[in-house]
Amino acid sequence: MKLIRSLYLGNRLFAAISAVVIVFILAFVFNFTGWVPKILFLLLLAIVLTDLLLLYRTNRGLKGQRLLADKLSNGDENEISIYLESFYSFPIWLRVFDEIPHQFQLRNLEFNLVMEPGTNKVIKYFLRPVKRGEYSFGTVNVLVYSKLKLLGRRYKFSADKLVPVYPSYIQMRKYELLAISNRLVNTGIKKIRRIGHNQEFELIKEYVSGDDFRTINWKATARKSRLMVNQFQDERSQQVYSLIDKGRVMQMPFNGMSLLDYAINATLVISNIAIKKSDKAGLISFQDKTGSILPAARLNNQMATIQEVLYNQKTAFLETDFSALYTTVRRVISQRSLLLLFTNFESIHSLHRQLPYLINLNKMHLLVVIFFENTELVQVIKAPAENLKEIYLKAIAERFSYEKKLIVKELQKHGIQSILTPPEKLTVNTINKYLELKARNLI
Repeated sequence: MKLIRSLYLGNRLFAAISAVVIVFILAFVFNFTGWVPKILFLLLLAIVLTDLLLLYRTNRGLKGQRLLADKLSNGDENEISIYLESFYSFPIWLRVFDEIPHQFQLRNLEFNLVMEPGTNKVIKYFLRPVKRGEYSFGTVNVLVYSKLKLLGRRYKFSADKLVPVYPSYIQMRKYELLAISNRLVNTGIKKIRRIGHNQEFELIKEYVSGDDFRTINWKATARKSRLMVNQFQDERSQQVYSLIDKGRVMQMPFNGMSLLDYAINATLVISNIAIKKSDKAGLISFQDKTGSILPAARLNNQMATIQEVLYNQKTAFLETDFSALYTTVRRVISQRSLLLLFTNFESIHSLHRQLPYLINLNKMHLLVVIFFENTELVQVIKAPAENLKEIYLKAIAERFSYEKKLIVKELQKHGIQSILTPPEKLTVNTINKYLELKARNLI
């Protein structure tokens, strides 16, 4: 960035000045004061002045602006655009430097391009934040050169801007559109619908053999001159709570993001899907003690509230206290609900310490324990072992992977639903489980 703030002249100018200095030194040493160095100096001065005049004869030679959303989506590729418009009457060469937030650790973000007179261009690039919080963008610095490329004129656009990084609203919108258009199955998400006989009306259709005659719509039958029946779907407005473990076990990183942030992103998506499916969504976060509590609801601003609560989650990654969670759930949630517990267990012994609380939670509610595969162990297991050390490492990795499967079986033995998933498939697998439980009338 020091180069950006201090560089007003091109490298060729330094070379030219050096050449002039050398000529005058030689002239002084050899007492050569003829017309040759004078002509060379005047010629160089004329070229520099010409370049200076070309670049600075207009006050507004270049217009620019950085274009980005008011907030960025955590864990996703966010598009950033730089709009440039030239008012010069000749082609210009540009070097564009964007001062992006220090969290990305990108110090070589430079774009080089040529613009024809009176044209505009848009530079696009993508940034993937891996942590929630505020990100500070600096200015867009553009160095403009003429064809001579002796001098450079600097332009500065888009002053400092503070942009918050929120939980993945891009994923939320993606799955929301799929849910509305009933295309969740296209992404590998199973959707099983059951037709019920309650007061939630769905559509009017033509009568076919086997339809209940009690659902005949006589007004529609009179208009169509053929039997028409009302079709209903199951009306089940249940409470769906996401229980987010913010303890030490959720600190493990995957692709730069912690397991906690994967859980927060999945919570945002599944809460939105639940509300779209006529359920109520809420959340509870906890570590050594209970954190945020948001009662389940289907209010118009519920998703906005959930997003703000998730954005403001802070943690010290302390040891998790499941007894505090159990006490909070008993106190806050009186109606039988679906509890989606985002946590992580690395060994069967760590599960046994918390199992009594999980069993008691499952007695009052429908509990789904969601924990993570260690993808690095999977890679070690799949890789061929070529020496004794790699054989030992592979055996240890298989042992830890087997522990995860034992945890699933232990939970099943006590009637507790579970999801063992890679972090990148957390959202899809959680939605799958939610739709499966609704289809089986378990909630």
